[in-house]
Amino acid sequence: MLCCCVNSGSNKKFAELDAKLERKMVESRRYYPGHRSLKSIDSVIMKFPKLREGLRNIRSVFESYDKDGNGTIDMEELKKCLEELKLMSLSEEEVKGLYGWCDVDGSKGIQFNEFIVLLCLIYLLAKPSSKSSVEESRERDPKLVESIFDPIVEVFLFLDKDGKGKLNKADVTKSLNNEDYPLERSPKHVTNLRFEEMDWGRKGKVGFREFLFAFMSWVGLDDADDYISGLIAKVTQNLNSNRKLTFSFDSFFFLSF
Repeated sequence: MLCCCVNSGSNKKFAELDAKLERKMVESRRYYPGHRSLKSIDSVIMKFPKLREGLRNIRSVFESYDKDGNGTIDMEELKKCLEELKLMSLSEEEVKGLYGWCDVDGSKGIQFNEFIVLLCLIYLLAKPSSKSSVEESRERDPKLVESIFDPIVEVFLFLDKDGKGKLNKADVTKSLNNEDYPLERSPKHVTNLRFEEMDWGRKGKVGFREFLFAFMSWVGLDDADDYISGLIAKVTQNLNSNRKLTFSFDSFFFLSF
C-alpha cells in the first residue's frame, strides 16, 4: 500500500496536478492513435518484454544521477537529469510540485519506481496540446523516453473506455473481459484484484499516476526472471485439471497474488 504524508497546502497543489493530468489524458486520445490497435489484454501483455527492457535502461540513468549512491534522487540531482534528457520545458515550480506528488512514501527523496513515474508525468505534461506541436516535440524528445512512455500512455487509454481521463472499475472490467476474445476473459476476483492494485487510495477512480505505479509491477520490472518463473509456478498451481484450458500470455498476468 502506498501512502502520502502531506499537509493541506500540498493536498491542494496535488489536487490541481491531478486535475491537470486528467485533462491531459483526455486530450491524449487524439494524439496517441496506437491505443486503438490494442484489441485485447494479450495485445497489451505482448508489449511487456520491450517495456521491461526500456525501464531497465532508465535504471542506469537513475543510478548515474544518484551521485551519493543512497538509492534516491534529490531535487538538484533531478534538475541535472532533466537537463540531460531535455525535459526541462516545465517550470521549476511545476517540477517541484510533481517531485512532491511522486514521493508517495514521504521519504523526501525519489526512489527508482517513483523516478520512473516522475519522468513519465513530466514527459507527458510538457507535451503541447496541438497536434503539430506534439509532432514537433516528438522529434526533439529523446528516443529512450519516448519509446518507453508512449506505449504506456496507450495502455492507459486502452483501459479508459469512457475517455474521461481516469479509470473506473467498469472500464477495467470491460477491457479485461472483451467479448470478442472469450479465451482471454478473466475471473471476477482477478479483475477486482487488478483494479485494487491501482486504486490504492480506495476512491473508486484511478488516475494516470496511480496506474503507472501498478503497471510497473505488472510488467515485472524488479527481478523480472524470478517474477516470470513465479508466475509460471502459480499458473500451474491454479490450473483446473478437470477442464481444458487455453494457455496464453494472459495466464501469466491475471493471477491472484
